[in-house]
Amino acid sequence: MKLALDVSAVPPRLAGAGRYIGELARRVPATGVETTLITRRDDTLRWHDWSPSTHIASIVPNSRPSRLLYEAWLAGRGATARSVDVWHSPHYTMPHRSSTPTVVTIHDLTFFTNPEWHERSKVPFFRRAISYAATHADVLVTISEYTARQLDEQIPKHAPVVVATLGVDLERFTTDSSGDQELLRVHELSAERPYLFFLGTFEPRKGIDVLLDAFEEVARHDPDVELWLAGQPGWGVKEIEARIAGHGASSRIRRLGFVDESVLPALLRQSRAVIYPSRGEGFGLPVVEALACGASVVTSSQTVMSEIAGDAALLAPAGDAARLAEEIMTALNASDEQRERRAVVARARAEIFTWDSSVAQHVKAYEMAVGK
Repeated sequence: MKLALDVSAVPPRLAGAGRYIGELARRVPATGVETTLITRRDDTLRWHDWSPSTHIASIVPNSRPSRLLYEAWLAGRGATARSVDVWHSPHYTMPHRSSTPTVVTIHDLTFFTNPEWHERSKVPFFRRAISYAATHADVLVTISEYTARQLDEQIPKHAPVVVATLGVDLERFTTDSSGDQELLRVHELSAERPYLFFLGTFEPRKGIDVLLDAFEEVARHDPDVELWLAGQPGWGVKEIEARIAGHGASSRIRRLGFVDESVLPALLRQSRAVIYPSRGEGFGLPVVEALACGASVVTSSQTVMSEIAGDAALLAPAGDAARLAEEIMTALNASDEQRERRAVVARARAEIFTWDSSVAQHVKAYEMAVGK
C-alpha cells in the first residue's frame, strides 16, 4: 500500500498534534506501508532527517493561506495524489478535489462545543472544514473514544470512524530518575525547591488562569513550592502574562518556554506533581507522558484526560480553582510511600497507550479507505 501523509501543517517544534503527526511519519513506514510525506517547500530537510525511509514531496506553499488553498483545490489532483493508494490528512482539513481515497483525523470537536476556547477567526473555518471532512472523507480517525462520541453528537451522519488513541514513548518516558539531577543542571534547571509542573501551549482552554488562581492558595500553605510553566505561546498570552506579573507569589513562578525533548522526562519525574487543568482536549498527551514517568498527576474531571488517566490521577472539576488547590495539596502532602504506590499505578496505566497500537489502528483505517 502506498500512503501520502500530509505533514505540511506541523510547526518546527513538535508538540500536541504536531507530535502525533511526527510519530506517524516516523513509525508508519516500519509497518511496510510505502510512505510519502507531503511537506512545505521550505521544510524538506527536517523531514528527511526525521523519517529517512520515506519519500518527500515538498509541494505545499510555505504561507498558511496559500497552503490551505493548495490543499483544498490542487493537492488532491496532483501527481502525488494520483500515485498513491490513500491520502491521510491528519489535522481536520482535506483536499476537496480528489479521486484518491482519503482518511482525515479529527482531534476534537471543541470548535463546535466550545468556540470561545479558540481564536474567533479560526472557528468558522474549522467548523466548515470538519463538517466537510466528516461527510466527504472515506474514513475518519479520532484520537480518543471521547472525540468519537462528540463527533456522533455534533455530526451524526459521518464517515466510518476508527479510534486510534495516541501513545507514549515508553523507552524515553520512564521512571528511571538516575540521571535527572545532572540533566537538569546541564539545562540550568536545578530544582533547589520543590515544584509543580505544567506543560502545554499557552492558550485559554489549557486552564492556566485556573492554575494560577489555585497556586495563590497553595503558595499560602506551602512557603517553598514553586510553579514551573513550560510550553509554547499560543493565543491570549498577554492576559496570562499579566496574571503572572500580578500574582501574589510571582517570584515563585518560572516560565520555561519550550523545553528540549531530552530534559522533559526529568522535569516530569522530579516535579512534586504535574498539573494539567485543561478545560478540554482531544486526548491530553502530557498526562500520559507524566504517568509514564511515574509522576503524580492532577487533571480535570469529566474530560478526556480523566478517561485516559483512570484512577492514576487526582481530579478536580475544570475551571474550579478551589478544588484544584485541594487536589494539589493532596499531592504535595503525600508521603514517600504514597508517592511510590502512585508511581507504580501511573506507569501501569501509561503502558496501555503505545504508539505501536496507535499506528496499527491507522493502518486499519488506511486499509478500510482503500477497500471501500
